[in-house]
Amino acid sequence: MRENTSPDKALDGSALRVAVALSGGVDSAVAAALYKERGADVFALTMRLQDDDNTDDAARVAAALGIPHHIIDLRDLFASCVMDYFADSYLDGETPVPCVRCNRLIKFGALMDAAKEMGAQALVTGHYARRVETPEGAQLHTGDDPARDQSYFLSALTQAQIDFLRFPLAEMTKDDTRAIAASLGLSVAQKPDSQDICFVPCGDYASVLQRLRPEAFTRGNIVDEAGNILGTHDGIAHFTVGQRKGLNLSARKGDNNAPLFVLALDAAKNQVIVGPREALAKRIVTLTDLNWLGGDVPAGGLPVTVKLRSMQAPVAATFHKLDDGKSGEIHLSEPVFGVAAGQAGVMYDGTHLLGGGRIVGAR
Repeated sequence: MRENTSPDKALDGSALRVAVALSGGVDSAVAAALYKERGADVFALTMRLQDDDNTDDAARVAAALGIPHHIIDLRDLFASCVMDYFADSYLDGETPVPCVRCNRLIKFGALMDAAKEMGAQALVTGHYARRVETPEGAQLHTGDDPARDQSYFLSALTQAQIDFLRFPLAEMTKDDTRAIAASLGLSVAQKPDSQDICFVPCGDYASVLQRLRPEAFTRGNIVDEAGNILGTHDGIAHFTVGQRKGLNLSARKGDNNAPLFVLALDAAKNQVIVGPREALAKRIVTLTDLNWLGGDVPAGGLPVTVKLRSMQAPVAATFHKLDDGKSGEIHLSEPVFGVAAGQAGVMYDGTHLLGGGRIVGAR
């Protein structure tokens, strides 16, 4: 048995009954194996989110580990709460992060409810994030490997959800995880990572949106900041703020042929607004649907670091919580380029995730 260095040592042992969110990938497989090694009473739950979901790998892992395996049918809820949200966001000119919403409402909402109904005292997942116990409740921190950290996608979780979760891969790299899976003879040890949103195979957003919201592909104009028509587009769903490729404006007239970038998407007018890169620079970002876990925010604001996209490096900022308690402003210490409505703004104090919200504007 491997040495247990997990921060949730106090909950190890045969007295703990845990559910593992078993996806069929190597991360959740190793998470299940680690808790089984610790002597916990482990059972696996696999979400069925779409009609064509293949749960064979998850079933094979559960059988190899000798743990009960249950498939939880969440197709209708996933379609209404995640896929419709994803499609409507693009129709509104936003660039959504459906995984943030899915984690709160589906994986750690409906699936967590199912785990509790089956007697689980905790829900274990293969996320690369850290849960730290404090007298005020559990905190969510970044995983040790910054290249694998997934805390950004957990920024909408409630305190109650964080209290119930366990993340045994917090200290690991992906190579560590694969090595453990190989040592156990698990068939998914070298299974490739999924690089896409689960319902967007091969990153083909257009085909999914074409099926869900064909009106998002109505032809419209590409205009500059003054409203001058520079070209046409085949639907605003093809674009996001900060994008340069795909504008097809190389034949512009005159001497000014500096690169143009997408500055904004005007859904009401079906316009893609473009301009120079310097026009993308933003210093203040507005959030709504705020999920704040960081305690009191001083009147003058709270110093934080912030991520405005999942792959973006954190930048220094000051966070101001607005009077309604559901929104806030991030005042960046330096300009950030390509801030897109629909993405998540996530605040940290060092490794500690303080909260996040949906970006609705920037200036």
